[in-house]
Amino acid sequence: MIKKILIVDDSPVARKILKSCIPKEPEYEIAEAADGQAGLETFKEFAPDLTFMDITMPVMNGLECLEFIMRTDKQARVVMCTADIQIKSLKQALNLGAVNILKKPPSKESVAKILHEVSRST
Repeated sequence: MIKKILIVDDSPVARKILKSCIPKEPEYEIAEAADGQAGLETFKEFAPDLTFMDITMPVMNGLECLEFIMRTDKQARVVMCTADIQIKSLKQALNLGAVNILKKPPSKESVAKILHEVSRST
């Protein structure tokens, strides 16, 4: 069951929009980070059940962060978020271990569907 969610995105607006798409019930504990490096550190400290991560970020991009996360936690569930739907980036994310891709801007329905799918796979 998903209880802890990490949102990693350099845009405060994008983090706010995604957070607003997460259902209020059940209650989730949500942490946020503004770039890949901070996301990696927060991932280690917070130990989320699910991470939503932007692909394009400063300091460390989402694909680099995903690669580090999957090296340390092969069971990590990371959903890559992007407005840039380049097949190469999407394939790379899935090959690195992302469980899904979320197109920006997200909808409540798309986030609920991902939460349901990830909850069923645990």
